[in-house]
Amino acid sequence: MITDPAFEVSPWSLRESELNLDLLPQSESVFALSNGHIGWRGNLDEGEPNGLPGTYLNGLHELHPLPYAEAGYGYPESGQTVINVTNGKLIRLLVDDEPFDLRYGTVRRHERELDLRAGVLRRVCEWVSPAGRAVRVVSTRMVSFQQRAVAAIAYEVEPLDDEVRVVIQSELAANEEVPYSPGDPRVSAALQSPLRPEEHSAAGTRLRLVHSTTRSRLRLAVAADHRIEGPDTTQVSADSGDDVSRLTVTSVLPAGRRLRLEKYVAYGWSATRSLPALRDQADAALVGARDTGWQGLLDQQRAYLDDFWERADVEVDGDTEIQQAVRFALFHVLQVGARAEERAIPAKGLTGSGYDGHTFWDAETFVLPLLSFTAPRAAAEVLRWRYNMLPAAQDRARQLGLAGAAFPWRTINGDEASGYWPAGTAAFHINADIAHAVVRYVATTGDEVFERDTGLELLVETARLWRSLGHHDHAGAFHIDGVTGPDEYSAISDDNAFTNLMAQANLTAAADAAEKHPRHAAALGVSDEETAAWRDAATAMTLPYNADLGVHEQSAGYTKHQAWDFAGTPEDHFPLMLHYPYFDLYRKQVVKQADLVLAMYLCGHAFTHEQKARNFAYYEPLTVRDSSLSAYCQSVIASEVGHLQLAYDYLGESAMIDLEDLENNARDGLHIAALAGTWTALVAGFGGMRLVDGGSISFAPKLPEALSRIAFRLLFRGRRLRVEVGSKTATYTLAAGEPLEIRHYDQPVKLSTEKPVVRDLPEVNHRPAPAQPPGRAPLHRPHHLT
Repeated sequence: MITDPAFEVSPWSLRESELNLDLLPQSESVFALSNGHIGWRGNLDEGEPNGLPGTYLNGLHELHPLPYAEAGYGYPESGQTVINVTNGKLIRLLVDDEPFDLRYGTVRRHERELDLRAGVLRRVCEWVSPAGRAVRVVSTRMVSFQQRAVAAIAYEVEPLDDEVRVVIQSELAANEEVPYSPGDPRVSAALQSPLRPEEHSAAGTRLRLVHSTTRSRLRLAVAADHRIEGPDTTQVSADSGDDVSRLTVTSVLPAGRRLRLEKYVAYGWSATRSLPALRDQADAALVGARDTGWQGLLDQQRAYLDDFWERADVEVDGDTEIQQAVRFALFHVLQVGARAEERAIPAKGLTGSGYDGHTFWDAETFVLPLLSFTAPRAAAEVLRWRYNMLPAAQDRARQLGLAGAAFPWRTINGDEASGYWPAGTAAFHINADIAHAVVRYVATTGDEVFERDTGLELLVETARLWRSLGHHDHAGAFHIDGVTGPDEYSAISDDNAFTNLMAQANLTAAADAAEKHPRHAAALGVSDEETAAWRDAATAMTLPYNADLGVHEQSAGYTKHQAWDFAGTPEDHFPLMLHYPYFDLYRKQVVKQADLVLAMYLCGHAFTHEQKARNFAYYEPLTVRDSSLSAYCQSVIASEVGHLQLAYDYLGESAMIDLEDLENNARDGLHIAALAGTWTALVAGFGGMRLVDGGSISFAPKLPEALSRIAFRLLFRGRRLRVEVGSKTATYTLAAGEPLEIRHYDQPVKLSTEKPVVRDLPEVNHRPAPAQPPGRAPLHRPHHLT
């Protein structure tokens, strides 16, 4: 956990005022730059010291075997691991022949700033070498949103006291040494020198390396070019080898004279393109970047982000930490999705190698809601990636003896990579999560072309799986047995409420879409009998309920399980899965992450307000939040049922998860889903935003005492909408677009661009807040963080 306030609180930036080497891995994640295609961890320019060197290309991975102590039919055979590809960030510096290394000499000043409006990482360092030579190094780094294949750095060196001789070595470096992974030697083996050299060159100021992977058979080309400004005596040379291509710049600088280097780097990778074609692709992107120039790239970056913030910004009055955190979250979620373009959104984004770079249900359930309302094109691209993976999902369903498609629990390339089937294969809800994201995207954007050409087949194939996986009993009720829901401390259960409700929505949406697009549905082999069967299953879907307790069950019989012995669980035994066998967790009432509570948010129509309140009160004392995915939806439902302070506390946990490293693993990369959840906790929680059947949107805003105002912007069906919530009123403004009817606490409100509409807020019915498991309550947020 980060307890030292190393990051200054500021509304539009994240600033580190001194270098703490003990927190270097965490800061590398926090300061990572990406555009969804390229990811550069926030490593120091010199490359060392580092916590985890990281340069990633979305989807570029290596395979490794998944051996089992006992083989079983249907077990995945290969795992997939994201690899650290060719590093274009490296700029080494020698000062009078001494390496510029912050572990030696004296650091007078070291500041880094992630500018959320400019989209750059700035660094200023003043350093005195062991021999007493003082220099100032100023660098600015960016990964371009506009030019997808391009990243760039401006690097300046200036002597502070006396004349010095400096040498700058700008490199492309492949097969960097990465930390050993003692937990899984198979993964470590895949990561050691994963790139096989194919071509290298260095001429003038141009560098290039081409590599390929052995097992996944992917090819990677990286090229760099430079502009150099310095004294007339400055000399330049270049050399290359299999894994390093280097430009060396030598100069003698009088005090106050600067040597400036601009470095442009272009990446390309492919599973099919030839070496010459990929080389030309990288070179062409590099020419475009150099022609644009450094200032041109900065201007493009600022223009892109100005447009993003205009449609996506969230303002928070009353808590400066949350204000900074939500913009930090929005920026990083944009970075992971902006230019992914038919690639996945990994759980850690492109900020680190955690979870082997895999994507899970996190993307569709937690991240795509934000993107659908703020960057809808990015949301559509992720769903198109799922569409492209349909053949693999159909093959997996056939292997499991099921119809339709069975999407993987964790993957990079579309194949299942989870070797633990109770938490992997059995978590079929991933199918419904994808379908739910399709329905949400279409409802948010009105994009019927996407619905017809992409969404329809996703809905049809996922619906077919549910109809073959579930069954009707003798009384006609429809059951889905032997599955794992979102709560990974319960597995292989019958009628998991979340799974059943999401499958119900999936089946209904597929039938609706097939009837809306009959010609395209017929081409997929959909018949009237099939859609009728889907509707029958949806209508008869089982929702477990304990009438004696007056609560819905997470799964059939769950409330009859033995309660976990929280009183006998030491505080240092959390997360529980690191200290107790899954066998024991699976048969007890203990919740890793909100399961039924998440269902009450995503499928709220299935519950009355009183049922939500009772369910929340029942499951809150069982939920230990050993997952970063839990706090945000607990915040949303706590807000809805009247526990506003608790909702505010959970908002803080989601917002600060990486800035304070609450999970003690930010070194491996950021928690992208939890960051997206920060937005959801504010917009869907305190803003009360919900999609309404029929293509509308509703709000039921309410604020905790600590916040005096929130305001957020959205895109909805081609309109730009702004919602401002105060202590007594809500103001709805249609900033652009055709007139729109929304709902405010179930009352219709007609909006036009002529003037805002103000509505009063009802009194909040505060309820006594339920307790959490001992030692697992969220950190209380005070009311004076201004």
